[in-house]
Amino acid sequence: MADRRGQLAARIRETLGEALGATRTRLSAAEADLTAGRERLTRVRRAAAAVPQRVGAQRDRRLAEIDARHSARIARLARHAADAALLEAPGCAGADWPGWTPTPTRRAEPPGALRIGTVHIDDVDPVPALVPLLDAGHVHLSGDDRAGCDAVVSALLLRAAGRADPGAVRLIGYDPEHLGGGLAGFAPLGTAGLLTFVGPGGLGGLLDDLVEQIRRINETVLAGEHGSLRELASATGRRPEPWRVAVLLGGDELSRHERGQLERVVRAGAACGVHLVVRGIPLPDDPTVTRVVAGTSGALIGGPSGLPVRLDPPPPATLVTETCREIAARVNAGPPPTPFTDLLPPPEQMWREDSASGLTAPIGEGPHGRPVRLTLGDYPPHALIGGPSGTGKTNLIFAWIGALAARYSPSELEFYLLDFKEGVSFARFAQGRRDPSWLPHMRLVGINVNTDREFGLALLRFLTEELRRRADAAKKHEVTKLAELRAVDPTGHWPRIVAVVDEFQMLLAGRDVVAREAADLLEDLARRGRSQGIHLVLASQDVRGIEALWGRPALVAQFTLRIALPKALRILAERNDAAQSLPRWHAVVNAESGMVEGNEVARIPSASDWETWSGLQHRLWRMRPADAAPARLFDGDAIPRLAEAPDYRALEAPADGSAPRSPVALLGEIIDVQSRSAALRLPRAPGRNLAVLGTRVDEACAVLDAAARSLARQHPPGTARFSIACLDPDADPIARALYEDLADDAAWYDEETVGELMAETADGLGGAGSPHYLLLFAVDAAAGTLAAPAGRRTGLEQLRRILHDGPERRTHVLAWWRGVARMRADLGGPAARTDQIGAWVALDAHGGELGSSLYPGTGGPDWYPRPWRGLFFDRAVHRTGQVIIPYGPSR
Repeated sequence: MADRRGQLAARIRETLGEALGATRTRLSAAEADLTAGRERLTRVRRAAAAVPQRVGAQRDRRLAEIDARHSARIARLARHAADAALLEAPGCAGADWPGWTPTPTRRAEPPGALRIGTVHIDDVDPVPALVPLLDAGHVHLSGDDRAGCDAVVSALLLRAAGRADPGAVRLIGYDPEHLGGGLAGFAPLGTAGLLTFVGPGGLGGLLDDLVEQIRRINETVLAGEHGSLRELASATGRRPEPWRVAVLLGGDELSRHERGQLERVVRAGAACGVHLVVRGIPLPDDPTVTRVVAGTSGALIGGPSGLPVRLDPPPPATLVTETCREIAARVNAGPPPTPFTDLLPPPEQMWREDSASGLTAPIGEGPHGRPVRLTLGDYPPHALIGGPSGTGKTNLIFAWIGALAARYSPSELEFYLLDFKEGVSFARFAQGRRDPSWLPHMRLVGINVNTDREFGLALLRFLTEELRRRADAAKKHEVTKLAELRAVDPTGHWPRIVAVVDEFQMLLAGRDVVAREAADLLEDLARRGRSQGIHLVLASQDVRGIEALWGRPALVAQFTLRIALPKALRILAERNDAAQSLPRWHAVVNAESGMVEGNEVARIPSASDWETWSGLQHRLWRMRPADAAPARLFDGDAIPRLAEAPDYRALEAPADGSAPRSPVALLGEIIDVQSRSAALRLPRAPGRNLAVLGTRVDEACAVLDAAARSLARQHPPGTARFSIACLDPDADPIARALYEDLADDAAWYDEETVGELMAETADGLGGAGSPHYLLLFAVDAAAGTLAAPAGRRTGLEQLRRILHDGPERRTHVLAWWRGVARMRADLGGPAARTDQIGAWVALDAHGGELGSSLYPGTGGPDWYPRPWRGLFFDRAVHRTGQVIIPYGPSR
């Protein structure tokens, strides 16, 4: 039992020992774990203590990066916004007031948005705050900052006026509280009609007028083709209407009618260029209304919850006034002309029109941007143009000619142009030394003809003959109008003819035969020309004082197309004063004989400067037909040359070497359309002698020189004799040059030997020898040297015999007397017959001096001498005298 207890105790002690060992082991392990845990806890605590600092540093770094990116983005957005503002509000629309100047855009382009202040964001540069107005909408101002609202109004109006083309913005002010004082700085615009004020109580009428303008623009300008004026301008490049900005600065409560009209303007005005800038009057909500609230704490765009804006200060008062004065001055000076190319068809469409029924072409742009067309045909047949000097009459003629010439080929249209005023602007239509081109349609150009009314008369005679030719052809084909004649005779040359006579009153001035015949021919052409395609365009500075038109209402009545330039008088009907208020580069076109109901206002392009015109002329010149010839150019200030005369170049000696049977002496150029020479035929017939009368040495010598050279050109060498006697030292150079050029066929005589010439010639009249021409320069100076020995005839008696008997024996005298009285004395005295002088050229001898013995009728011809002109009369040919221009010196 005891053993068992001992054993049990031993086992218990053993078990307890093992348990104690195990416990001690576990304790050691637990203590080790505890120590490790404590160490981990310490490390964790240390790590946990370091996390906030690290996280904070990372957070701060991330926040700094976000702030930097945000600032960069804001700055980039601000730059983009500023760039966009420069594009949307370029030039003066967005510039600061210091250094501000107007920068007008083209009329067809909208001015864009307008700056009223700046937007400030953090530390970036300010961004312009813009407000859309012209072609965009309306602006409504409110708030308790009255000065800020006034600054916005001034800024908007000044920037709009400075950005738009001068005159393209018109302001209407309604300021019942200050009676226009709020817009006082813009008052200079009123001198050009760009600013009008409406007094108290006039708001209803103002709104009615704006609504009527909108209705008119929609109906007549947009006409359903375009949705707005901005769209029309973008499509056509033209803006036919100005912007109208009504500035409404307070007033009484609106009536029901006024509210309705205001709503209509808000709703439909922007599309028609009608805009409102309003303060103190409520505007209805509409997408086109921009609201600006100006308070003491700042301004907001877009209403109370809109974008904060720092408003710009008002523009300096002197800047407003000076700018408005400059704009008004430019508007009063007249708008610039439109491009000449606006009148021309595309190049591929040139010369495509048919003139059988008439001529139609645009002359300019009407108020609504549509072309104003002129027609010449059966109705209206003729045109009358009037305008004071400097109003653009010549430019209008250029524009009209260019528009017609670009549409109708030379086979459809011919021009005859005559300019009675001094100047050579029309010479460019003909071939020149600087420019070899010419207008292919032009057949005649007359310039500097203010003293040569005979040239205008010659043109009328030519047109009358052409009218007769066409009337005969129409009668032959049993038709009455040009269109019918061209239909039945398609191979004939029947173009329409347009004759332009500038300053035509010069042709009709006075009471002489030229004025009377010209008036008769004009009346006949005006009455009958319409049916045969001959159209007259008469231009003048003023028709007052044209005596030849008095009592001829039938003549003026034919000119149903009237074109009046600014300040033109008596071109339109008596009570039609539309031309008095025209600006420069404009004209009233009226096809109803000047009656008010026929008025159309056209803006005329600039067409008369060299560069503008030459481009078109060169293009048409290159298109000319192969057989086209340059126009005949008559310059009243130019002296023609014998060698260049067509009639002189056509002269030639007979092919068989014999003398011509009826030689021709050319004396000068006839003032006519065909550039013919005045010709004196010298057959074997009584009186075939020539007297040159006057004291002008150069002109008298020129006549004899041309006569001798043209005669010599018709005689083979050695078949004719030329005896040259020069008795005036001043004539010696020309006479000597003629003698040298005629060489072996000429003989020279002077004061000492002229008596021998007379005696030899008189003695040789017994037989018919070779042709003999006596060229006597200042023959009257020989009276004292032509004495004869006793029993013989004096030299004067021999001269008279030569004059009387010589022509039938092929001996002709071409002599210069320095006065009519001297010639009569040499012929035997005042009562002597002058039959032996069959032809004469009067230079500075007046018509009354010629008398009835030299000229048919009584009192002599209507001849008033002028430099380098002569009156030629041939008894055998002429019924009246013929004005000629002596040919210039041959050397």
